[in-house]
Amino acid sequence: MKKRRISLIILLLLLSAVCLVSLGMAWKEYADRASDRTAFEQLAELVEQPKETDEPAAETTDGTTDTTDTTEETTDTQTEPEPTEQKRNLAPILEQNGECIGWICIEGTAVNYPVMHTPNDPQKYLRKNFEGKYSVSGVPFLDYRCTPDTHLIVYGHNMKDGTMFSDLKKYLDKTFREQHPVIELETADGVRYFTVTEVIKTDIYDKRYEDIEVKDGRQKLILSTCYGSAKSGRLLVIAEET
Repeated sequence: MKKRRISLIILLLLLSAVCLVSLGMAWKEYADRASDRTAFEQLAELVEQPKETDEPAAETTDGTTDTTDTTEETTDTQTEPEPTEQKRNLAPILEQNGECIGWICIEGTAVNYPVMHTPNDPQKYLRKNFEGKYSVSGVPFLDYRCTPDTHLIVYGHNMKDGTMFSDLKKYLDKTFREQHPVIELETADGVRYFTVTEVIKTDIYDKRYEDIEVKDGRQKLILSTCYGSAKSGRLLVIAEET
């Protein structure tokens, strides 16, 4: 009887230890994900473009306002090309990490992140944060084979907490697709807009992963994330540049 009681006590102690370890691991994972969210929010604030303010009219030496029409064109002045549209100030993050090539955003979703590109280390940011430290969330990254002239394949995790590329599965709903048709990809060269044309449930063996050459002049942006119960399951959101 005494031995049975001792065995029961030992069993309870072991179960308690397992529970404590499990709780500790769960808390660490929660804390890590919260830290990742905060870090990305800070990056988003960093690249946010300040609002333009109206410049006051120049004053002449006698204190009156100079109302000279500066829009008058002369035959000697050549028309300058329109500046490339910039929605964000990417300079700070491009300087902070040279492996960052731009920013991807889908209005009305959680997709609002930097995009990394490491051709010599294809999956470096699969489990690393923007600073290069271990991270469950990782950072969206461009396929190592891609260049500005090819189809663009960007990978991101389907996180259970709704971050990263988790919202891509919402594109399986036609109404959501119609309400969120545009994907923005901004680099130092400016912002580019892509319109969603296809949403495909597939796997890692899909030939679309190999076909990155632009043959018909219509460049595509493909967002890829895990999907389904199988490890090889993938969801592709395909968009064409507008």
